[in-house]
Amino acid sequence: MSESFDIRKWFQKPDELLVISGPCSVETREQLMDTADGLSKIERVKVLRGGIWKPRTRPDVFEGVGEVGLQWMKEAKEKFGFLTMTEVAVPEHVELALRYDIDILWLGARTVVNPFSVQELADCLKGCDVPVFVKNPIAPDVKLWLGAIERLNGAGLKYIGAIHRGFSSAEETPYRNAPVWKIPIELKRLRPDIPMITDVSHICGCRELLQVTAQKALDFGTKGFMIESHCKPEQALTDANQQITPESLKNALNKLVIKKINTDKDDVVLKNLRKEIDDIDDELLNLIAKRMNVSEKIGDFKRKHDLTVLQMDRWKSVLEANINKGVNLGLNGDSVKEIFEIIHKDSIDRQM
Repeated sequence: MSESFDIRKWFQKPDELLVISGPCSVETREQLMDTADGLSKIERVKVLRGGIWKPRTRPDVFEGVGEVGLQWMKEAKEKFGFLTMTEVAVPEHVELALRYDIDILWLGARTVVNPFSVQELADCLKGCDVPVFVKNPIAPDVKLWLGAIERLNGAGLKYIGAIHRGFSSAEETPYRNAPVWKIPIELKRLRPDIPMITDVSHICGCRELLQVTAQKALDFGTKGFMIESHCKPEQALTDANQQITPESLKNALNKLVIKKINTDKDDVVLKNLRKEIDDIDDELLNLIAKRMNVSEKIGDFKRKHDLTVLQMDRWKSVLEANINKGVNLGLNGDSVKEIFEIIHKDSIDRQM
């Protein structure tokens, strides 16, 4: 399939869309080989993924086949030419994976949430040349995600990538794990040297949302995808609803529209529009600064007259009024709410 694909060169210059696919869990040799056979017919799939050890929420359920699955992964690699990839959660997993020539490792969301676990893995990986991807933690915390990457950096690893797999949320959403796009965008801002791919399977949790979510990730500039594939998804022992057949994966990849970062044709138009945006941003900053000056005067008045800083009734009415105004202007109500909450917090801090 793709023995010529050099994952280390991809890290240095991730121009080619990296597609990683395979079953959520390696269940049997037959299941893995049948899935790998189907994936070998998709040119874009460079890496065969497979869960060997599965961190499950409750005990007494299928938690992976263990070491024997690594033997099957190695066999699939030799037969079909894939690079192979699996999740590691403890140093023993790392040692076994490397013993069976697994090419790429990833740290899962449940592991990344625990700095002690990440440090143990970083210490175990010290001196290794293996590429490692870091999934975002379960909680929408960019510092935890960044910290895990920094621990691997500290161990001397040269090839580190990030995987956006969505975040747990108490709010009702159509996703299994809400994408919260601002978090991966912020990580990209902080670490532009770290290539990021998107695990759309874990974001969606169902097949129906995969296509639109993958396209949205592409529009945000993802460098690749991790998409779970199973020869018989309905029979999968883990995450059956989010896995798709290799044929369905091929169709989904063919429908994606890969957009360019920029073109010569649009360059002048974009420059003019961006200049307009810059001018508006300058105006916004001046208005916010003017608003804060007024807030400080209000703070002086409250101190002189022994008034509490937080006037909840006033704040509620201001927030509701501005959300309504924003919606009437065609803005997103949640975004307006978030913006004014940030402005209000700064205003309160200045009045304290």
